Amino acid sequence: LLPHTDLPRRKPTTPEGHAALLHAIAHIEFNAINLALDCVYRFRSLPDEFYAGWLQVAAEEADHFARVCTRLAALGHAYGDFPAHRGLWDMAVKTAEDPLARMALVPRVLEARGLDATPPIVAALHRIGDADSIAVLDIILRDEVGHVALGDRWFRHLCAERGLEPEATYLALMADFDAPWPPGPLNVEARRRAGFSAAEIVRLEAGRPRGKAPQSEP
Repeated sequence: LLPHTDLPRRKPTTPEGHAALLHAIAHIEFNAINLALDCVYRFRSLPDEFYAGWLQVAAEEADHFARVCTRLAALGHAYGDFPAHRGLWDMAVKTAEDPLARMALVPRVLEARGLDATPPIVAALHRIGDADSIAVLDIILRDEVGHVALGDRWFRHLCAERGLEPEATYLALMADFDAPWPPGPLNVEARRRAGFSAAEIVRLEAGRPRGKAPQSEP
């Protein structure tokens, strides 16, 4: 595991770059299994639906991980062959004390960025003719909309319990935790299906407020 700034940049137009791209996706899915299970273990006294939902997410993320690893194997590689970063898990550690912050900053920030990143990745894989990996990403995108939506549901539930306005609270938490601002272009359709309002999407598309330096890709 390396700082994200130290990871080598590879293009999928080369065999090594192609495998490295799939490895990066596998790493995200592997982390997502642990993130979902951590929600189940860490946060107590929530409704039963919270735990059932995140257990289902963990099972789906495990399926995604297995599918991407199968594609990696077809390219002669396995998970662990390339360096990776711990950006997702670092945010889990930062939000370990508060389920409201966790729901805001993991599903609604980091995992929602996956909704935005998938169409460009699919386009890159299409250019090199990797239809099998595109089919896997189609499944991942479909399921990830539901995962972000689950985070959105519980974020809004916890805001209501605490008498907080959700969208203002979201922006405040992003600032407080120095969460990465989505670089765009946003996958507007997927974000709307996952629970983001039209006003939220417009605000995110406008960029980070002045006075806050943008954070690099985790």
